[in-house]
Amino acid sequence: MSLHLELLNPEQLAAVTLPDEHGLILAGAGSGKTRVLTTRIAWLIKGGRTVPARVLAVTFTNKAAREMLTRVTAMLPANPRGMWMGTFHGLANRMLRSHFRDAGLPQAFQIMDSQDQLALVKRLAKGLNIDEERFPPRELAWFINANKEEGVRARDVTVTDENMRRMADFYAAYDEQCQKEGVVDFPELLLRSYELLKRNEILREHYAQRFQYILVDEFQDTNRLQYRWLKLFAGAGAKYFCVGDDDQSIYTFRGAHVGNMADYEREFKVQKVVRLEQNYRSHGNILDAANALIANNRNRLGKNLWTAAGKGEPVRVFEGESDSDEARWIVEEVQALNRDNTPLSQMAVLYRSNAQSRVVEHSLFSRGIAYRVYGGLRFFERAEIKHALAYLRLVALPDDDNAFIRVANFPPRGIGARTMEQLQDAAKQAGKSLFAVAAGSKAATFRALIETLRNETQGLPLKEVVEHVVEKSGLKEHYKTEREGADRIENLDELVNAAAAFTEDDREVESGEAADPLTAFLTHAALEAGEHQAGEGADALQLMTVHSAKGLEFDVVFMSGLEEGLFPSEKSVTERDGLEEERRLAYVAITRARKRLYLSHAQTRMLHGMTRYAMPSRFLEEIPNNLMKWLTPRFQKQKAFTPDFSRQTRTTVQNKPPRDVGGFRIGQNVVHAKFGSGVIIDAEGQGGDARVQVNFGSHGVKWLAVAVANLKAA
Repeated sequence: MSLHLELLNPEQLAAVTLPDEHGLILAGAGSGKTRVLTTRIAWLIKGGRTVPARVLAVTFTNKAAREMLTRVTAMLPANPRGMWMGTFHGLANRMLRSHFRDAGLPQAFQIMDSQDQLALVKRLAKGLNIDEERFPPRELAWFINANKEEGVRARDVTVTDENMRRMADFYAAYDEQCQKEGVVDFPELLLRSYELLKRNEILREHYAQRFQYILVDEFQDTNRLQYRWLKLFAGAGAKYFCVGDDDQSIYTFRGAHVGNMADYEREFKVQKVVRLEQNYRSHGNILDAANALIANNRNRLGKNLWTAAGKGEPVRVFEGESDSDEARWIVEEVQALNRDNTPLSQMAVLYRSNAQSRVVEHSLFSRGIAYRVYGGLRFFERAEIKHALAYLRLVALPDDDNAFIRVANFPPRGIGARTMEQLQDAAKQAGKSLFAVAAGSKAATFRALIETLRNETQGLPLKEVVEHVVEKSGLKEHYKTEREGADRIENLDELVNAAAAFTEDDREVESGEAADPLTAFLTHAALEAGEHQAGEGADALQLMTVHSAKGLEFDVVFMSGLEEGLFPSEKSVTERDGLEEERRLAYVAITRARKRLYLSHAQTRMLHGMTRYAMPSRFLEEIPNNLMKWLTPRFQKQKAFTPDFSRQTRTTVQNKPPRDVGGFRIGQNVVHAKFGSGVIIDAEGQGGDARVQVNFGSHGVKWLAVAVANLKAA
């Protein structure tokens, strides 16, 4: 069995054959990091430098762990039995099984998945008479998990107010209940393992003596507790080999701490930082674009990707008049590439927010192109959308029993399974619908809500019907209480956009002239939900968020929605280091592309059923002109105008010559006493008749007379 060291490039070889010292391997996208990691393990074992039982190798997914083990096994003459290789949680579980008594656990302790954990939280909250409206179970579960992942027990929670005290008390009661039942959640595995080693010096010394070499994959994704757990094995002189890419750290929202890499380099006095910069995936122009973009981040360990594959094609940029125009262009380009023999499965459309998929899906559906939403559901199949559609179906037809069953108790309103059984029995006996027999039961308030929604939406335009029902159903308010509810609310807003964009032509084509707008729209939703999601193995276009794209690669990548407030997100501009993480996200997206990269944005985009004017993303400004090919001349001319991106409010500046009007100019950032910050997008008139058109973001676009507008330069 050969290690094929001759096939490694000089940097890969230096990493694999690193002497007995701590190493930090900065492995750029597509640089062969898995090959380096697995060859390093095989080199240590095959060369007699260690035995399998003295190796600890940690990664983040079971799939990655299995792939690593398969590769290592293939390079060795015998099965490397005794090696500890797996995920953080898997290895912590292995340790707790071996030392269950010391860890204070029953021998057959059970692990709860997220659904099991939520069920326990709900059961415990009910038993403690905790108000679910004030303390939603999902929020309580998130609070517990977030604290555990930081290594914080209930007794150590910093209590700042009464709500925090109540949650800390619940956390303590939850831990006590878990102990009684002999169950652990996922974060508990690592925390319990850490606490066990921390307090038990004999065990800590045992494992420190055992593990001679510790190798860590995707080190940029470790959280603080995982790093602290790893450091516990350092006592007896173990050598650490940490592989990661700080430029691809995109999971802060999951607790990842990119600073662990710099901390490791400092705390372990790492002498050798090996940079794997040769990329085996992408053409040169794509890599140069990625390098130029990420160079704008200040806190980097630093590296520069390159390839021997040549420059390849330029990065193509498209500006659509609207989000629908952008989606149509993407689909037409996909069709053209497919006709030129690029498989659909080798093309991906990436977006920052899940809600963006709706308009692309609609265009794909209209053209009959097979697609697959990777790592998620198609727009009309998402739970929050199905809930909203169920309310709309009841508004259109109250006798729809399936819709009634779906949302009678969602958001929760005290209508339990027993009540629903009684209603179904009564409906069956009377030969009526659930809605018809609900009066006088515990579901009477829900029936009254539907009647109110029906009355309040009579005669309203379709967009206003959908907007009103989404708001008054309580769905939005419910999702505001969820830690991860922002995406669901964005999707509900996108449903309003879909209704606003639903035309008379759509209505006639899909439902005929006789159908009322709401019924036609619901038919449209059902049709789009029921078709065109490709089956497993079928050739299909890939749709996904940038987060979901991490670790994947495609011949062709479309990065859509590159607009200020969308990518980078509006929230990131105000958060500490938020903009740097958004830039890392864009870097990850760019480096998914092998042969062709498309960047697109729209002048206008639907938001909350209203048209929002958008400014091209600052990320487009950070990629050199010579790497790009402009598919829309208007934007190429606009490159001469470089706006000050220090403010949140942005808009597209039309192709007009810069000129002064009343002391102001097009493209200038301004502040208004009432409407706040804005950007001038048009101007006309002279003297006392001078006026400017300003986009104020959430306050919309307004024409203001300069003489009386109380407008100031920002």
